[in-house]
Parts: sequence; C-alpha cells; structure tokens
Amino acid sequence: MVLECNDDQMGNDKMNDVIVTKYSDIKMGQTAEVTHTVTEKDIQVFGDLSGDYNPLHFNEDWAKTTMFEGRIAHGILSASFISTAIGMHLPGPGTIYMSQSMRFLGPVKIGDTITARVEVVSLNDEKQRVTLKTTCTNQKGKVVLDGDALVTLMKVDQ
Repeated sequence: MVLECNDDQMGNDKMNDVIVTKYSDIKMGQTAEVTHTVTEKDIQVFGDLSGDYNPLHFNEDWAKTTMFEGRIAHGILSASFISTAIGMHLPGPGTIYMSQSMRFLGPVKIGDTITARVEVVSLNDEKQRVTLKTTCTNQKGKVVLDGDALVTLMKVDQ
C-alpha cells in the first residue's frame, strides 16, 4: 500500500510515497535491525531536547567517581534506536506504538556501536496487534537493553 503525502505533510517540496505495512504482511519471527555509533554530539543533542543534563552524561570528572567510571549515554537514547527500527523498518512507517517495556542491563558510552533489534514474537489477529522482542546490543555483543513492544498498524484505504 502506498500513501501519497504532499509537501506540507512531509516537510519538503516533492511528492513522496510512503509505504504502510499491512498487518497481513507481518510474519512471526521477522526481524529488523538498526546500528548507530553513539557520539558526543548525540548526548549533547539528546540533553538539549530532553532537558536531562545529569552529570552522569555531561561531567566526566564527576562520572569517573561513579560505578560507571566515566560518562554514559542516556538510557532512553539507546531506546530511541528501537523506535527507529520499529518506525522505519518493522513494521515501518505508519506503525502506532502502544507500549514498551524495557530493562537497562549495561551502560552505553561514547564510541559504543549499538545495534537495536526487533523481532515479531506474537500476533493478535483479532485486534491486529504485534508484539516485538526488543534488544540493544553493543559492539562486544553484550545486551545493554531488552524488553517488549506492542504496536498496531495504521489502517489505510487502498
């Protein structure tokens, strides 16, 4: 299914085609991943957007005295990569987030490469809802975040 959006909807001056996944196209076991290397700029921009200037994220001298022995990224910054995997890949554009549970299992530091992975683990055909297993893994293969997301898909006239 293709949704046509005008420039007012998409923020540019060209006509865009947005492909909205249909529930019937989702299959058990499907996966999607996005990978991102966390930078100093990511932490600064996230702090600016959220207002979270916790010294654990911004003050190296102070953060060295903590159990993390240095600055770490905001946990929700890592979680945002899951949102990217869901909103842009599986199911993709038009996905409506209903809930997300998560556990933070390890720190993410500047320079870490995080892979956010989503996997379809349950389909509710009656309500057309999808449950996804969600994980973020660092470059060493350590899971730093895990959880579950419940999503539904926009219903678009063909």
